[in-house]
Amino acid sequence: MPCSHQPRPQECGRNQGHSVTTKTTAIDPATKSMDDIVALCKRRGFVFPASEIYGGLNGFWDYGPLGTQLKNNLRDDWWKNMVECPPLDPDGHPLQIVGLDSAIIQNPKTWEASGHIAGFNDPMVDCRGCKARFRADHIDEYECPLKPSKKAGDHDKCDLTEPRQFNLMFETFIGAIKDEDAKAYLRPETAQGIFLDYKNIVDTMRVKVPFGIAQVGKAFRNEVTPRNFIFRSREFEQMEMEWFCHPDEAPKWYEFWKEQRMGWWASLGVAAENLRFRDHEEDELAHYSKMCVDVEYRYPFTAPGFGELEGIAHRGCFDLTQHQEHSKQKLEYFDQEGKQRYIPNVIEPASGLTRGVLVLLCEAYTPDDSRPSKVFMKFHPRLAPIKAGIFPLVNKDGMPQVAEKLYMDLRRRFTVQIDVKQNIGKRYARMDEAGTPFCFTVDGDTLSGQTVTVRHRDTQQQERIALDKVAEFLGEQIEDGE
Repeated sequence: MPCSHQPRPQECGRNQGHSVTTKTTAIDPATKSMDDIVALCKRRGFVFPASEIYGGLNGFWDYGPLGTQLKNNLRDDWWKNMVECPPLDPDGHPLQIVGLDSAIIQNPKTWEASGHIAGFNDPMVDCRGCKARFRADHIDEYECPLKPSKKAGDHDKCDLTEPRQFNLMFETFIGAIKDEDAKAYLRPETAQGIFLDYKNIVDTMRVKVPFGIAQVGKAFRNEVTPRNFIFRSREFEQMEMEWFCHPDEAPKWYEFWKEQRMGWWASLGVAAENLRFRDHEEDELAHYSKMCVDVEYRYPFTAPGFGELEGIAHRGCFDLTQHQEHSKQKLEYFDQEGKQRYIPNVIEPASGLTRGVLVLLCEAYTPDDSRPSKVFMKFHPRLAPIKAGIFPLVNKDGMPQVAEKLYMDLRRRFTVQIDVKQNIGKRYARMDEAGTPFCFTVDGDTLSGQTVTVRHRDTQQQERIALDKVAEFLGEQIEDGE
């Protein structure tokens, strides 16, 4: 439901005008090393290779303690801005968007109706020389396993087969008997669950067109060649919203959601020069799509070019029409005021949550030779996995007890950590690599003057604030951005 109070730019209306930005200077992603970013993710507990003790499993990743918190923060911010406090329409009224959590495994007829069984394919080629497999439409992106200085198919030892179609859906079986009647699929996208529950939501939630249904959840695609860390993996999470509207108003809402989605990414502290729109050409549009545009990011592995982050698609009435035909259930919407029946058109902003995490990691990674760690993670304060570190300067003289009390008070509102080990410089270095925006140090002056030192991550500057004002300070900084 929409929030009842007036939105502030830093609160429920962050996506209205998108005025919240961190005070950062963008670093050219082309100067950042993906190898260094991946190494930091492993070292500091953001992302681990799945099943690593058994040699890993290509295309699957585990999110460690910091990565899980970062992913949850991004997910919660999206949900806040889409469902709990959605944007305002052009007339200044809150949009109506409700949430859903549909099953990962749906009736197999779902995927027949949606066209996934017949058409969810990538063109694939095999190399008879190195026995590797590549996506035919991305062949120029692969290094040859036999000669990494060359691209696949670009030297005399390459012997590529003709392209053939490879269905991306993972099959599974329901029940005790493994046969064709028991075959099902892990969902390759979260959108279809929304369309299957469209009628239930219209009947139960008193929604009126235009309205949206949002969902965050796992999806699975048997990618031919997963690559570029968590950019293209076989198990991932999506953040999707289907906006149901009158066919005549679909172009207006398409432009509206383009602006909203680009603004939201910018509100997270992603530099404007690292984001762009790219309209799909006629020959690359999905079969159901009338128009589609990608929000693209300049990843280190694509720079100076860009790669996909989010798609905003005008899906027309394809999905509801298909499910109405295959299910024999009426999915028309009846407009009581206009006395009109129609199948709504759909505008779909669809983003990869895990791909969004990669953008935050790449954007935040900031080399800095002036620090012992030589690098820090410049996350927007509201997205940082740890909001503050609490340190007693030394582990004696009553300082640990004051630090413990401060930690216990703050943890009710914020994700904070207390650390009493090693010298203060090493503790700062750990927090820099974790992307913690503030560190509060309890020292001798705290005991006599009831103040603490706060160290700012981005500038390394320090100031003293009252001990009883720390929670207020932290709340303001996280809401407003440093």
